[in-house]
Amino acid sequence: MNSGKKICIVGAGGFGREVLCCLIDIIKPKNLKIEELACFMVGDAYYKESKILGIDVIPQSSFDPELYDVVVAIGDPVSRKRVVESLPTNTSYTTIIHPSAVISQWVELGEGSIVTAGTILTCHIKIGNHAHLNLHRTIGHNCTIGEFFTTAPAVNISGDCQIGSCVFFGTNSAIKQGITICDHVTIGMGGIVVKNVSEKGVYVGNPLKKLEKKVNN
Repeated sequence: MNSGKKICIVGAGGFGREVLCCLIDIIKPKNLKIEELACFMVGDAYYKESKILGIDVIPQSSFDPELYDVVVAIGDPVSRKRVVESLPTNTSYTTIIHPSAVISQWVELGEGSIVTAGTILTCHIKIGNHAHLNLHRTIGHNCTIGEFFTTAPAVNISGDCQIGSCVFFGTNSAIKQGITICDHVTIGMGGIVVKNVSEKGVYVGNPLKKLEKKVNN
């Protein structure tokens, strides 16, 4: 917000609009107008409205990295990664942190990340670029987490966990202390992780089980 550029929220769906709400909470004490500060951006095929919630919407084909700082508000980690890779190499990314978040000085948070209301990050935590930390989740001490990490609301991650890139945790999932999770893993809603996860895929339940892909005959 200090660069002089407008903040471009990529994605105007539900989470994108929640990110707009987060920005509004950030600027409340500063007497700034959100209409002058932010815009949405969508892919050309999805460009149908010039304004959403009173905020300008631009198609991706008109994006100019000299005019905008970007945050990608697309929940699926793989899709978010694809969008980042499609943007110009000189794109600059901003990190958005809700005022209610509790983050110690011993936390390293990658660029382009979004930290929403109710987040608690304790100490000696490293999180990669373009992470989404959704409402009311906790991450304990000495955790290392890769890029394009995503939590739905109310996720609890205990200390000393090592989590890869493009990992998604569903609402109310929880992770035991000392767990390692590889890249490209999805933990379903309410999933309880008590053992290391070393194969990519979708895992659900308590105890956690991997969903096998169905083969069509």
